[in-house]
Amino acid sequence: MTDANDDDELDVLLVEDNPGDARLIEEMLSDVRELPRRIDPERSTAGRPRIHRENRLADGLEYLEEHDPDVVLLDLNLPDSDGLETLEAVESADEEAPIVVLTGLRDQRTGIEAIGRGAEDYLVKDEVTSALLVRSIQHAIERKQQELERARRRRQLEALNRLNRIGQDVTHAVIRMSTREELEQVVCDRLAESDAYRFAWIGEVAPGRQQVTPTVSAGVEEGYLDEITVTVDNSPTARGPAGEAVRTKELQVVRDIETDPSFEPWREDARERGYRSSAAIPIVYGELLHGVLNVYAGTPDAFSETEVEVLARLGEIVGHAITALERKDALLTDAALELEFRVGGVAEPLVDLSAAEEGCLRFERLIRSGEDTLIYGSATDVPREPFAEAVERTDFLEEMRALTQGRTDYEFELIASREVPLFETVATHGGRVQSATVDDGEFRVVVELPQRSDTGQFIETVESAFAGVEYVAQRTIQRDENRLPEYATLERKLTEKQHAALETAVAAGYFEWPRTTSGKEVAERLDISPATFTQHLRAAERKFFEEVFGEAEESERSE
Repeated sequence: MTDANDDDELDVLLVEDNPGDARLIEEMLSDVRELPRRIDPERSTAGRPRIHRENRLADGLEYLEEHDPDVVLLDLNLPDSDGLETLEAVESADEEAPIVVLTGLRDQRTGIEAIGRGAEDYLVKDEVTSALLVRSIQHAIERKQQELERARRRRQLEALNRLNRIGQDVTHAVIRMSTREELEQVVCDRLAESDAYRFAWIGEVAPGRQQVTPTVSAGVEEGYLDEITVTVDNSPTARGPAGEAVRTKELQVVRDIETDPSFEPWREDARERGYRSSAAIPIVYGELLHGVLNVYAGTPDAFSETEVEVLARLGEIVGHAITALERKDALLTDAALELEFRVGGVAEPLVDLSAAEEGCLRFERLIRSGEDTLIYGSATDVPREPFAEAVERTDFLEEMRALTQGRTDYEFELIASREVPLFETVATHGGRVQSATVDDGEFRVVVELPQRSDTGQFIETVESAFAGVEYVAQRTIQRDENRLPEYATLERKLTEKQHAALETAVAAGYFEWPRTTSGKEVAERLDISPATFTQHLRAAERKFFEEVFGEAEESERSE
C-alpha cells in the first residue's frame, strides 16, 4: 500500500452512499484543524482532514488496497452490501484501520453489536455533532493504536518465550547428542514444530565450492530443497538471505517473499508452497562460520525485531554447541591427525633472530588469561638479551621472562597482549596447536585435529584467513591411551578458572623444585589475588586426584 499521509494530513475514508449524510460529515470536518495534532503531537503541521468518499463497498475496499487511511467512517447499509457483513469485509481488507460505524436511529442495536465485532465506535447519523464526530474519530484512532500495540507486545512475548524454549532444548541437546548432525536435526525439528514457522533447514558451504548444501531439515515440503540452488558467488542465486548470511555472518530477513527482489530466483517455488517470509541465521562461533540456519513462515513480516534478536542468539548457541561437540570429540579420540603449516609474515623479529643466531624457539603451551594469552616454551642457542629485545619488537607480544637459568638454553614465559588469530582458529575447529617452532629463520606450526575432521575445509579456512600460511604435510598419529582419561577429566570436572590455574602453574614451573615461579607470580599472570589462585589450584588438584585415584580403586576392586 502507499502511504496516504506524506503531507501529515489526517486521511479519512468515508464510505457513504447518501449524498446528504456524506455532505454533512464533510462539513463537520471541514473546519477541524487541530485534530491531526490531537491524535499525534509529532505531526509537523495542523490542517483540515483529507476526506476521500466512496459510494459502494467494492470501491472502498479497492481504496484500502492502495492506501492506509487513518480512520474509516462506514455506513453499514450500502448498495452492494448490508449490515455487519459490510463491517467484516472492511476488517478483512485492513485489520489495522480503525472503523467508526455510521447508523440510523433504528440501527443502534446493530451499532452496539458492531463494536463487539471489531468497530471502535458507532455514531447515529441524525444525532451526530461536529464535536461528537471529532471526539469519536480521535478515540477510535487512539484505541486502535493501543490495541495494535498490545497485540504486537503479545506476539513478541510469545515469540520470545517460544524461542527461549527452543534455545533451552538446544542447550540440553548438547549433553545428550554425540554428533553434530543429531544436534542440528534437533534444532530444525523444534523450529518446525512451532506454529509460527513452516519449516527449517541448515546448509553448509562445502570446501572448494560456492554453494550452500542442505544437510538437515524439518517440515519441508517434498522437492523444495531439491529444486532450489543457493550460492555464495556473484550470481543472482547468491543475493538471497542465505547467501548474504554466509558472506556477512549477519542475520538476514525477507519480510515478504512476494515483493522482495532478492528472493526472485526462488519465488515461484516458495509461492507454490505458501512460504511468505524467511530468516537466514548464520551459525557462528567467534569468526568461524559453521553453516546457515534457514527458517520459513507462511505469513508476511513474521519475524519481529525481538524475534530476530533471539534467532541471532540461537545461531550463536548452536555455533557454540557444535564447537563444544568437536572439541569433546578431539579430547576423547585416541587417533588424531597432525597438520604442519609454514607461517610467513608473523613474529618476524623472532624469525630474524633465529636465523641470525642459528637457534630455535619452541612454543609448547598457550593459556588464555583474561584478555591476555600466556605462552610457555624453550629456547636453544638463542641468547636471552637479544630474545627479550625481539619480543619487544613483536607487535602482539609484551613481555619475556626466563623461567630457568642458562644464557642461550632456557625455558621462558611470554605474554601476548591479544588473541593469536591462527591459534584461535585452530581451537574453534576442535583442534589444538601441538607445537609452534621458530627454527633457523623459519616459523612452523603443527596442528592436531580429531581423525574424523574435514582436513580439506580446515586447510582452506586457514590458508584463506592468513595470507602467509602454507600447508606443508599431514600425518596420522596415535595418542597415548593412558592420557585420554586425564584430558577427559580436565574437560569434565574442572571449571575454566580452575583449569587455567592448574595449567599455568604446571607450565610456569610452580611444581618444580626449586620453584621457578612463585604462587604470587602465577596469580599476577592470571590477574587474580594469591589467595584466589590457591583456592582454584587446591580445588583443581582435589577434583583431578579424586577422579584418578577413584578410577584406580575401582580397577583394583574389579581385579
